[in-house]
Amino acid sequence: MTLVLTLSLVTGALVAIGLAAMRLVLGPTQADRIVALDVVFSASIVMTAAAALASGRALYLDLGLGLAVVGFVATVVWARLIESSPKGTR
Repeated sequence: MTLVLTLSLVTGALVAIGLAAMRLVLGPTQADRIVALDVVFSASIVMTAAAALASGRALYLDLGLGLAVVGFVATVVWARLIESSPKGTR
């Protein structure tokens, strides 16, 4: 049961990372890129949870918590950067 759950978590996270990477590169707007970055961070957190589930070590959950904080700060900083940019460069 744990193996099936871990594999489904990893598969779903990899699909989400792939689709978000495409959106991160293609855009078309900066807001799309911000959301894609947030999806990448969220999927990475799922990957750390899957690693914790597969290995039985809670250390990976600490790593996921760190990723959550970094992802939140990166999203806020990027959104503020876009908000302060001139209208023509969005």
